Amino acid sequence: METDTVRQAYTSVAELYISLFGTSQQVHPDDLAFIERHLTGRTGPVLDLGCGPGHITGHLRALGVDATGIDLVPDFLAHARAAHPNVDFQLGSLERLDVPDESIDGILAWYSLIHLPPQELDGVLKEFRRVLAPAGRLVLGIFSADEVGAFDHKVVTAYRWPVDEFSERLTHAGFQEVERLPRPSDDQHRPHAAIAAIVV
Repeated sequence: METDTVRQAYTSVAELYISLFGTSQQVHPDDLAFIERHLTGRTGPVLDLGCGPGHITGHLRALGVDATGIDLVPDFLAHARAAHPNVDFQLGSLERLDVPDESIDGILAWYSLIHLPPQELDGVLKEFRRVLAPAGRLVLGIFSADEVGAFDHKVVTAYRWPVDEFSERLTHAGFQEVERLPRPSDDQHRPHAAIAAIVV
């Protein structure tokens, strides 16, 4: 999907999105624990890609992680900088990271890959693999389903994946899954899953 399309779609709902999802208290405790388990204690820099309002970036920074938030949407970054003045937030795309090879210790892509058409996923995972140091950690969230397919996300078209198939894509890109947290649907959420993987 075109980057400009995603940027414009989220800009149009930025204020509502921030009110609904803009603090770490609004992240499910199991999800937050999963993120902490895999990204706290990292000794090098961690990128929160598609950081949105910066709530998880700020949470990681408060736990001692050298976390930087990157997002496409200037309105999100303005909020993030105001809410977390001691954290670095940058405008950018997760498809082209402006950092040297093997210079990053961890990446969080928390539901920030959901708008990528399936044919673009491998290239982005390859970019993640390029910047992650040996034994670097990747943590991500995806919507899950029995087969790959698009759906009418409230903001802009998104894609869901069978978790095993997504994990195979990670393997193909040079990662090894180390933990997954499947989450069934409920009254408010579609089926989704968290995956943690390491560079191999």
